[in-house]
Amino acid sequence: MTRSIDRRAVLQGAAAIAAATVAAPALAQARTEVSFFYPVAVGGPITRLIDSFAADFEKENPSIALKPIYAGTYQETIVKALTAHKSGTPPVTSVLLSTDMFTLIDEEAIVPFDDFIRTDADKAWLKSFFPGFMENSQTEGKTWGIPFQRSTVVLYWNKEAFKEAGLDPDKPPATWAEQVAFAEKLTRRDGGNTTQWGLQIPASGFPYWLFQGLTTQAGAILMNSAGNRTAYDAPEVIEALQYWVDLSRKHKVHPTGIVEWGTTPRDFFERKCAMMWTTTGNLTSVRANAKFPFGVGMLPAGKRRGSPTGGGNFYLSKKVSKAEQEAAFKFIQWITTPERAAKWGIDTGYVATRKDSWDTPEMKAYVAGFPAAAVARDQLEFAVAELSTHENQRVTKALNDGLQAALTGTKTPEAAMKDAQAEAERILRAYR
Repeated sequence: MTRSIDRRAVLQGAAAIAAATVAAPALAQARTEVSFFYPVAVGGPITRLIDSFAADFEKENPSIALKPIYAGTYQETIVKALTAHKSGTPPVTSVLLSTDMFTLIDEEAIVPFDDFIRTDADKAWLKSFFPGFMENSQTEGKTWGIPFQRSTVVLYWNKEAFKEAGLDPDKPPATWAEQVAFAEKLTRRDGGNTTQWGLQIPASGFPYWLFQGLTTQAGAILMNSAGNRTAYDAPEVIEALQYWVDLSRKHKVHPTGIVEWGTTPRDFFERKCAMMWTTTGNLTSVRANAKFPFGVGMLPAGKRRGSPTGGGNFYLSKKVSKAEQEAAFKFIQWITTPERAAKWGIDTGYVATRKDSWDTPEMKAYVAGFPAAAVARDQLEFAVAELSTHENQRVTKALNDGLQAALTGTKTPEAAMKDAQAEAERILRAYR
């Protein structure tokens, strides 16, 4: 009897093993793969963070396989995403610039998130993001992007340089006039050679974005919410560009020509400039690399304070299965919980995009020890939507070309902006 039972047990065990062996590939095949385009050109801390998030998500959601693909710069990533869309094999989700929203809609490359918002918890999640970030995420009553790595432009200053110039190291310039006056005291020359500029505002990479800080402060809004009109030639816009040009040509406190986006932080670290405008996304890098005490403040006010928002949103691809979209939506909700939004902000310097993430114990402790981290959040009160229109890359290029013409002295600010507006009008007329 015992041997008979043992034999049955052995047979049952063998059958169970055989069944499991057959089921294992079936379970593996049942995993939903979510390909995920993320814009970073090289490896490093950011890719390690994303990889870590992906591994943690998969542990909690074994039925979903997350596949981050590091696709290059933002510009390279949007090109790759649209190419993949046209070939019928797009990534399931992507982090692309918030300003790519109209382009992605026009290409019918994405779906709105509204169809995935079903429960009260979903609705509360969607309402948790700062309204300033949602301006570049919603249009015509629909939500097309979810804020993830978002930013504003902020002012960084070298406190040692301020002391040496007789300035209060804890008081940044609050107005345009003060910015010029401070920069004059901070600019150092050795004979005919400038060894330290008072201020640098980059004009490569994202010149329109830095310029939008000035236009907002001058009282101008560069585009309408429908994305089919621009106001590049408004008097306030020309005033803002004249101020930027005057920093170098009239006041001589800023390098002439085009200041490079990528080298400006290095110039700051090497004390080649005492103040710089750049993204809050550089905050962690500045904290790690500046060998002197530094300050972070809101941009100085013209007629008002102001900065554009910036950075990337999550988008959901249209040409993927419903199961893939649902899995990606689950991941997007997971990575944007208050605690993870706080961790992302702390580890990268980007602005944590949810209001409640600033109430987490981790974020409260971080801000208590590093108050500069809250500057970009506080500046959201004065922020405006980043320049975004239909045919966004072409319309933005018209502005960038005009800015560079004025900054290099090829055109006057007025002529440069009138030409830029004419080109934008030509492109956007079809969308009205």
